[in-house]
Amino acid sequence: MSSNAVHSEPNESQIADGVAPILELGGITKKFPGVVALSDVSLRLYPGQVTALIGENGAGKSTIVKILTGIYQPDSGDMKLNGTIVRFPTAHHASDAGVTAIHQETVLFDELSVAENIFIGHAPKTRTGLIDLAEMNRRAQELLTGIDAEIDPTVKLRELGIANKHLVAIARALSIDARIVIMDEPTAALSHKEIQELYELVGQLRDQGKAILFISHKFDEIFQIADRYTVFRDGQFVGEGHIADVDENALVQMMVGRSVDQIFPHRETHQGEEILRVSDYCHPTEFEDISFTLRKGEILGFYGLVGAGRSEFMQSLFGITRPSKGVVRIEGEIAAIDSPARAVAAGIVYVPEDRGKQGTIIGLPIFENITLPSLDRTSKRGFIRLAEEFSLARTYAERLDLRAASLDQDVGNLSGGNQQKVVIAKWLATRPRVIILDEPTKGIDIGSKAAVHEFMAELAAQGLAVIMVSSEIPEILGMSDRVIVMREGRIVAEVENEQLTPESLVRHAAGIAESVH
Repeated sequence: MSSNAVHSEPNESQIADGVAPILELGGITKKFPGVVALSDVSLRLYPGQVTALIGENGAGKSTIVKILTGIYQPDSGDMKLNGTIVRFPTAHHASDAGVTAIHQETVLFDELSVAENIFIGHAPKTRTGLIDLAEMNRRAQELLTGIDAEIDPTVKLRELGIANKHLVAIARALSIDARIVIMDEPTAALSHKEIQELYELVGQLRDQGKAILFISHKFDEIFQIADRYTVFRDGQFVGEGHIADVDENALVQMMVGRSVDQIFPHRETHQGEEILRVSDYCHPTEFEDISFTLRKGEILGFYGLVGAGRSEFMQSLFGITRPSKGVVRIEGEIAAIDSPARAVAAGIVYVPEDRGKQGTIIGLPIFENITLPSLDRTSKRGFIRLAEEFSLARTYAERLDLRAASLDQDVGNLSGGNQQKVVIAKWLATRPRVIILDEPTKGIDIGSKAAVHEFMAELAAQGLAVIMVSSEIPEILGMSDRVIVMREGRIVAEVENEQLTPESLVRHAAGIAESVH
């Protein structure tokens, strides 16, 4: 806290249900070179309540979290903790004030034990000033037991799965007696059962009087778990209120200025001749007897539950792994695809689900990421022609409405939606005939989803054949001309879109027999 803290009583408009906000931000502005990340925004968090922070990628959510946790300093505006003006010049100051964040990708250390991760930076000490391992393990066990986490505090973190790592991060938050807990996309990599367990834990934290800021792109989560909402758009505060007083359509309109029924573009399907035929494709452990066809201008959806083998098959089709048998034909000609380079040469490209690790090279600028597979077009006699490289990157960045300060910007500094656009641009620059999009809108906001959907429709209209792997039923039904459902490595259904309902899709994927009336 600042040494010259000023106390002010909350006015009537700031009090919700008779409770004053524990943390209040007003007039917060943050600028970066060429970008206004936040402009005069407000945010209020209340004890014993979950506030959902909603907005597109680029709306300013990550920036406000970094201000709350002391990583960034605002250029202007005030932050009040229990009515007293505070500032967090470092992350340590924010932690000392009781503010902690649990991120989508947990910021923990695999080579340290669970207890060491929980108490890093504030471990209990012996009289001689050494870390008291026994006491640290004991306290860690208490914290883990308190959140019903059956985890040995002495094991290395690397031995845990993603869900248990999230529990360790939550235990760490409780170890500093956090009053304000920020959860940034905490369920992105969790199973349905793990998500339900996290909901229960959030309920426990709320019952303990903690103020929770919950950031999610999933509206079902927001309506299930949040008490209040705050919406940002383009770095500005749009509105706030009780979640019970709004519906999904109202929130979408606040976020992006358009209604839900506009998210999936209307498409006039004009399919051409067959471009791809896959026959009896098998892998020793991942999938078996995969056969289907694909036409020019078609969007073919692949749906299935976790472990269905969809991504594994797509990676094999792209040459990352080799099948045990099977034939791929491109325009009737057999294609020997035993590497990604062969796949690209045959006209097949793959946009992976994990864009951060598999799709982009963090540290390289945007333009180099886009042109990497197309260097033969921007090089002469072994030398890259920078002007042509920039021109190629600019062409595809503009086609996808990529939002960045410049093409020189490190791709790692982009939002999730814009990183996805870079990966798509990279492969479109190779002029493919078939593009495989594996969970193309996973982890990106509803506005960026709409942009990706519109562009997919444009690609199909131009005659490109699209394979879309998605776990989101609205996306499958809203974008696909035809849907293939996989379960346990096999195709269990192939259905024209108009014959599908959400219920039938789930039944096929889960192996549930149709109900008899």
